[in-house]
Amino acid sequence: EDYEDLSSMYQRNRSEGFGSEVKRRIMLGTYALSSGYYDAYYLKAQKVRTLIKEDFDKVFSKYDILVTPTSPTPAFKLKEKVSDPLTMYLSDIYTVPINLAGIPAISLNCGYSKSNLPIGLQIIGKHFSEETILRAAFNFEQNNDVEKKKPSIKPAKHKGAAE
Repeated sequence: EDYEDLSSMYQRNRSEGFGSEVKRRIMLGTYALSSGYYDAYYLKAQKVRTLIKEDFDKVFSKYDILVTPTSPTPAFKLKEKVSDPLTMYLSDIYTVPINLAGIPAISLNCGYSKSNLPIGLQIIGKHFSEETILRAAFNFEQNNDVEKKKPSIKPAKHKGAAE
C-alpha cells in the first residue's frame, strides 16, 4: 500500500495490526518512560533485568536446558475474549523472565486439558543455544504422540478474539 509518509504508515500499522492487549502494554510502557518516570521505573527495571539474567546464567552453568510450562493455564478457546487485563497479563507470566533475560525459548504442545485445550511446554536455553533447544523440542515431538491427537475445534460463545 501507499502511505503519505513514514508516520502514517506506522500509525495505520499499529492501529490495525495490534490487538487491544498489545496496545495496552505499549501504552503502559510509553507512560513509564515519559518525563518524570524514566528514573523511577526504567533504570530500576534495567537493574531487575540484570538480576534475572544473572540468575539464568547461574542455572545454565549447571544445566543445558530448562523445561517449564508455557502458561499457568491451557490455551484460551478459539475466539475467546478475555477482558480482564490481569488475566491476560498472567497468561504469559512464565515467558516474561525469558524475554527479560534475552534468552532463547520455544513453546510446543505437550498435551491437552480435560476440556481438550492445548497445554504448552517451554524449553529454555542459554544465550546462543537455539540449536540445543530446537533439538530438544524435536526429540520431544518424535518421542510423544501429542501431535497425533487433534483436538476438536469449537469456538467460544463470545465474539472477538483473545488479543
